[in-house]
Amino acid sequence: MSGVLHRAYIGLGSNLDGPVRQVRRGIAVLHALPQVESLRASALYRTAPWGRLDQPPFINAVVEIETGLAPRPLLEALLEAERAAGRRRDGTRWGPRVLDLDVLLYDDACIDEPGLHLPHPRLHERAFVLLPLAELAPGLLVPRQGRVEQLLSGVDCAGCERLAADPA
Repeated sequence: MSGVLHRAYIGLGSNLDGPVRQVRRGIAVLHALPQVESLRASALYRTAPWGRLDQPPFINAVVEIETGLAPRPLLEALLEAERAAGRRRDGTRWGPRVLDLDVLLYDDACIDEPGLHLPHPRLHERAFVLLPLAELAPGLLVPRQGRVEQLLSGVDCAGCERLAADPA
């Protein structure tokens, strides 16, 4: 990979069709994207549903990448990976999903455009994002919010469980 590289953090989640397998597949997809190099992945976390409680628990992780892609093409690549995994966006918010891939942070970019908001607008409220992100970069400054470790101290982590290295 040559040219200007950007550091980004991608959130992954699944609660359908073998969620551990789906998140692992999502990590492999990230590694295989053109102009993307996967640097580190957090552990997997089993987390309680957020937003809608009438669904199975999620498996979540965060991956740190370097990319030559700009934010919009990176997002488009992630949306295509979700579609390939069987995700159907029908307008239902916070519902069950086969695979969810979110750009959480992209360098120190602050972007508010239709369909693209960076940093992720609810990152600071979500233990299922902050726990794995803190594993990778506890001192990272989230623009307009604060440092990851500080944000994590302000959320309820009940219902979040770090999984062993090779969960069944």
